[in-house]
Amino acid sequence: MRPHLDDVLRRTSDAEQVARRFLKLEAASLTFGAMCIDARKRIGEFIERVYNKQRLHSALDYLSPDEYEAGLTRLRQDPLAAIQNLQTVPN
Repeated sequence: MRPHLDDVLRRTSDAEQVARRFLKLEAASLTFGAMCIDARKRIGEFIERVYNKQRLHSALDYLSPDEYEAGLTRLRQDPLAAIQNLQTVPN
């Protein structure tokens, strides 16, 4: 007995739907993967441009890491001037 044409078309339609779903999931997966790769490439730029230069850190007395490091460098180069500078800053 041969299958009815409607049954064959229904099975084909189901297979097409499964294939479409698979392709959509695969495309979404590739898109997400590309986004992750892009994020990994750009994280260094974010750290250098925003996190170290602009963002203030409470653990660093509300200075950016770059400002804090510059103060440490000044302190190491000329400790006496750094101490005198602290004494002239109003509380």
